[in-house]
Amino acid sequence: MTATITITLDEAYNLAEKTFIKLGLSQEHAQANARLLQSCQRDECDSHGLYRVLSCAQTIKTGAVVLDAEPEVEDRAGGIVAVDAKGGYSLLALEKGLPMLVEKTRKLGIAAMAINNCVHFSALWPEVEMLAEHGLVSLTMVPSHSWVAPAGGKTGVFGTNPIAFGWPRAGKYPFVFDFATSAAARGEIELHRRAGKPIPEGWAVDKDGAPTTDAQTALEGAMLTFGGYKGSALSAMVELLAGPLIGDMLSLESQEWDNGRGATPKHGEIVIAFNPESFLGAAMAEHMGRAEKMFSAITGQGARLPSQRRYEARERSLTNGTVTIPQKLYDDIRAL
Repeated sequence: MTATITITLDEAYNLAEKTFIKLGLSQEHAQANARLLQSCQRDECDSHGLYRVLSCAQTIKTGAVVLDAEPEVEDRAGGIVAVDAKGGYSLLALEKGLPMLVEKTRKLGIAAMAINNCVHFSALWPEVEMLAEHGLVSLTMVPSHSWVAPAGGKTGVFGTNPIAFGWPRAGKYPFVFDFATSAAARGEIELHRRAGKPIPEGWAVDKDGAPTTDAQTALEGAMLTFGGYKGSALSAMVELLAGPLIGDMLSLESQEWDNGRGATPKHGEIVIAFNPESFLGAAMAEHMGRAEKMFSAITGQGARLPSQRRYEARERSLTNGTVTIPQKLYDDIRAL
């Protein structure tokens, strides 16, 4: 049985922040990254929680990220916000650009933010939750490194290419989904490798394109999309919307940029936001209520909404004020 350690939520944040500062990140970047990791660990998203400190440490070691980058926010024509992350981590760039995106969305009804030249390692659900807190519907997506083979292929072309969507709900946690277009997040395979556990069939193939359940072999081969050709098509859409459309890298190009260093992917991100009030006017309450009818029809038959387990984990963590992580992970982070 894997040994674990229980720490407070504040200790989780402080552990991440202090480690990031020790690794050389500016205080603003360290705090933005630590807030995200604390949120993910609080919601028991282990693959995107404190574990990600280790991948950040590896990226920083390679020199692939600008430690004190100061994002530059540009007000482009119409409903476009552009943020140049200056080669730094994406989270501070997101926080800097978010107020303008919210303002434009409320004024115009729909707006988009392009984050360029960023190093990205995080989950996307916290980002759409931020917008839901402002009463906005949102959709965001990013490419990554070309770890994922297209349907029918065996060589990586796509990234894990996650898509996240957020829908605000009055008096309730928002309706949120965040999933990779690959069969699993790469972090999940890495966690299986660290634990010495096999991965499920259908997640990956080896270098020769043969199915594998060995996590290390999978990391050396190629991951697979979910749903065959459907997941492959969605992954291609993410590449286009969060790559060429905003003038940033494809996953193939991010992999070339990495040049074997093993750094976190560098690319762009697109965030699209919608203001329900602009679309619905005086009928907003009526139509947002119709959405609730659908949610009730789902949960009323015993089915689960996306993020429901995560919200339940959040309530547990907030009630207890603690999170539990593997002792080895804690020790590895402290060793940094």
